[in-house]
Amino acid sequence: MKYFINSTADYHQHDLTSLGWELTVCNSLEPLNSPCRKILSSPGSFGVHLYNFLKTIVPFNDVHSILEIGGGMGYLMCDFLNLNPQLKSKMIDISPYLLNKQKETLQSFDVAFELADILTVPLKSLAVFDLVIMNENLGDLPTWVAGPEKESDTAPGNEHMTGKLKYFNTKYNLPLGLSENEHINIGAIETVEKLCLAGIKYIYLSEHSCEAVVPEYIKPFISLVPSGSPEMISLKGHKEFTVKFSYLQKIAKVLKYNTWRGPFADFLPLNFSDKVKTALRLKTPFTDEQEIIRQFVYDLFKYEYLVLTKGDKK
Repeated sequence: MKYFINSTADYHQHDLTSLGWELTVCNSLEPLNSPCRKILSSPGSFGVHLYNFLKTIVPFNDVHSILEIGGGMGYLMCDFLNLNPQLKSKMIDISPYLLNKQKETLQSFDVAFELADILTVPLKSLAVFDLVIMNENLGDLPTWVAGPEKESDTAPGNEHMTGKLKYFNTKYNLPLGLSENEHINIGAIETVEKLCLAGIKYIYLSEHSCEAVVPEYIKPFISLVPSGSPEMISLKGHKEFTVKFSYLQKIAKVLKYNTWRGPFADFLPLNFSDKVKTALRLKTPFTDEQEIIRQFVYDLFKYEYLVLTKGDKK
């Protein structure tokens, strides 16, 4: 099997000038009049819901510093700092455009900003934080895309890839490279290992999952069959991949972290009203609002979170 590297770094560093066409779950809940807020059991922004959920796992009296990696428009961090203004905070982003947007959103807070690729940030720079957030962006990290190997292929760097596969397979008992045509979320794997090796107490991660399932009550309305292997998502100017969270969870457990994993619906509880059921039943939505509801409900189950805590459970 030969692997080709899919990287979004160049796109984010040089070409990204808007997130208007790529509506994240966080961004979809930001407007006060968002139709997505109206179908939740408790209307509110993404960051408020997430903070209240994390409080059930993370003892925030033990959290004094927070780092968000790839913070989008800065909405999540803004919510966290409004709820807990004592937090010492920092944003790291690979995109100059997004980092500037974060500065605008967070201008009323004392926040540090750094333009950097998380894969190049030294461990010691990460180790000073109590909580690290990576929301809806693991799929942006480099992915090894599986493809057929031909005799004529020179495969530059193949020896380096083989060495990495052997390292992760041996250390974490992962079957990387053993399933034919399975893409590998190498960037997400390396980042989770890095955050854990830095000894960060609390880590929150999320992204589209290739292992996502829906509960029985949703199955008549949403077709979501887990592929079990990272899937390509074609977006404007770049490609991302869904994430195999079971591999990330296994790495964290080997490194002595406790893990909590589930769908966004765990902390964004849906009010499964007749309005929502009607929108989901329609093969072709009649209104823009119905289309937004359909996509949002799908995302509530397609996205998974992974919360890691170091040491004994609290």
